[in-house]
Amino acid sequence: MKLKILSAFGFWALLMVFSCNRDDISFDPPTQDLRFSRDTVFCDTVYHQVRSETYAVKVYNDEDKDILIPTISLFGGVESPYRINVDGKSGFEFTDVPLRKKDSLYIFVEIAPTANGVQAIAEDQIIFKSPASTQHVTLFSVVQDAEFFVKTGSNTNILTGNVTWTNNKAKIIYGDLTVGPGSVLNIEQGTKVYFHKNSGMKISAGAIMNVNGDLTSEVIFRGDRNDTKYDTVPKNWNSIRFETGSQLNMNYARVFGGTRGLDMKETTANIKNTIIHTFQEYGIYAVNSTVNAQNLVMNNCGNAAFGIFKGGTYNIDHSTVANYWNLNMTTAAFGIYATNEWVNPDGQTENGALTFNLKNSVVYGNIPNAVQFKPISGQTFNYQIQNSLLKYDSSAGFVFDANPNIISSIKNQDPKFINYFTEMMNLRVAADSPAKNKGDVAVAATVPFDIVKVGRTSSPTAGAYQ
Repeated sequence: MKLKILSAFGFWALLMVFSCNRDDISFDPPTQDLRFSRDTVFCDTVYHQVRSETYAVKVYNDEDKDILIPTISLFGGVESPYRINVDGKSGFEFTDVPLRKKDSLYIFVEIAPTANGVQAIAEDQIIFKSPASTQHVTLFSVVQDAEFFVKTGSNTNILTGNVTWTNNKAKIIYGDLTVGPGSVLNIEQGTKVYFHKNSGMKISAGAIMNVNGDLTSEVIFRGDRNDTKYDTVPKNWNSIRFETGSQLNMNYARVFGGTRGLDMKETTANIKNTIIHTFQEYGIYAVNSTVNAQNLVMNNCGNAAFGIFKGGTYNIDHSTVANYWNLNMTTAAFGIYATNEWVNPDGQTENGALTFNLKNSVVYGNIPNAVQFKPISGQTFNYQIQNSLLKYDSSAGFVFDANPNIISSIKNQDPKFINYFTEMMNLRVAADSPAKNKGDVAVAATVPFDIVKVGRTSSPTAGAYQ
């Protein structure tokens, strides 16, 4: 028993000796430069008085001794829009910061700026002062002024009358924003509309949304996480939902990064010069609607880029509908899916007549058939595919060869996109693409310029790009 007591006493005495030795560390001033994981921190675009993500910088001590960094501070001091966290403490200036030999230290950075004008640059520096030298890491961010639409218990977040959004402020939506029945929302060129997680828009019955972008001044619809890594991530927001009898006129827009893009039920939509990509389910989900699309570009959608249900009329001219979805291989990833049936929210199946026309277009992807038809017995399913290039196999729901509804079209020839990966998406086709000069001249005359305003009335190329 005495031996056990003595052993225990010896263990704790030894532990205390080592503990004391560990705390008794001699820190010296640095005699050489510190090393950093990066010399500039580019924060994502942030909005007026909204805190950014947290970014990290690692500081390395390459010396063979423990050092004490005399000062780490923000050059802008208390007036800086940035905040830094050093060794678990937040502030503007830190003194005598210890750093063990051959070790590293994290500094965390965030910004919550005040906007000064439509768009501004917020820049500062983290300053490291020591006897060896004065060093810095640059902090850089673009700041946008913003207008917020927040749905709460007391605020139903409904727009009524004739409303115009301009590009003087970004529009940030929390929860659902509704365009009221019979109201009109005009969105002018260059306007940026950002949705917080689980947020979206609803265009009510009889309401109209006019999206009036232009080349290089497109209207943007996306999630509110502006770091470029979110450009290719779906489910950052919900959808823009169009109720029965609503209307959409969209020109030069970019819509990306949600669950569904344009979610339409018995809607009339005219869509031109628009890019829609990266949605968990559908880029366009249309139920018994009338959709006229010209110079439409789509890619990277889980179920289908363009999903058509129950019926309606769909005219797609000079469009490029690609689908190279690779985020979840259990989804179908069609380019276009069309059927006469639709299961409504009550679980009941509804059917309707469907008319589908695809002209001077490319529909391609990484599955065997990019176009999938599911006609329902006893329902009208009219279609015509003219001067188009398709990825096709026998499971597509229609016969390609010797089919009078398939006119001057090509199957299973690689369109040779310049780059179909969404990180660097460029769905122009190479000079030797089989889509080159395959468009019908009469169809091209109705869409005389491609999505980047290049003329195509002579020798038109199938797809959105000449």
